Amino acid sequence: MNDADVSKQITQMVAFIRQEAEEKASEISVSAEEEFNIEKLQLFEGEKKKIRQEYEKKEKQVEIRKKIEYSMQLNASRITVLQAQDDLVTSMREAAGKELLLISGNQAAYKKLLKELIIQSLLRLKEPAVLLRCRKDDYALVDSVLDSAKKEYATKASVFPPEIVIDTNVFLPAAPSSFQEHGLFCSGGVVLASKDGKIVCENTLDARLDVVFRKKLPEIRRRLFSQVVD
Repeated sequence: MNDADVSKQITQMVAFIRQEAEEKASEISVSAEEEFNIEKLQLFEGEKKKIRQEYEKKEKQVEIRKKIEYSMQLNASRITVLQAQDDLVTSMREAAGKELLLISGNQAAYKKLLKELIIQSLLRLKEPAVLLRCRKDDYALVDSVLDSAKKEYATKASVFPPEIVIDTNVFLPAAPSSFQEHGLFCSGGVVLASKDGKIVCENTLDARLDVVFRKKLPEIRRRLFSQVVD
């Protein structure tokens, strides 16, 4: 083999090695590109997932906040409605209380009512001796019906007429006026107690109104507010 053949063979080997190296480099470049793209895609998907999770978290927080605000507004509305209902019921109670004042204005009817209230109280107490309290303005009317009330009670209860003493030291408060709306007052009626004071029968018009109003309150609310939507 001469020098020319050797040189040619070396040139071919160099070319082959260069081609192989270029192919290997190209293969490495393609592989690196693929790995880069895969890693880039993974990073991208990871960031997308983080953003999606953060969005869902904030969306849930907004939804919870909306529910809380709605619940607060609903409760506030219910409180407003309940307050309005209570105000209406209170105004009805006050109006009824003012109507009581008209009863004592009709002296004949009020005199008969006082007698019935005394008899009713005696039937509840069933005591042989009682202390009676009334308004100072009603003293004369009460005193005028006392004997007939005792006799009627004695007949109904089949007992001897009881001893009734009208308390002239302590009277029930006077009727309410525009000057003492918030003070103690009594619209009429009587209070009877056993002699030792242990048993008391409060039979004033105000007390009777309170009893009736408490008893009828559920029915009043039902009739007034049955159409109110909760």
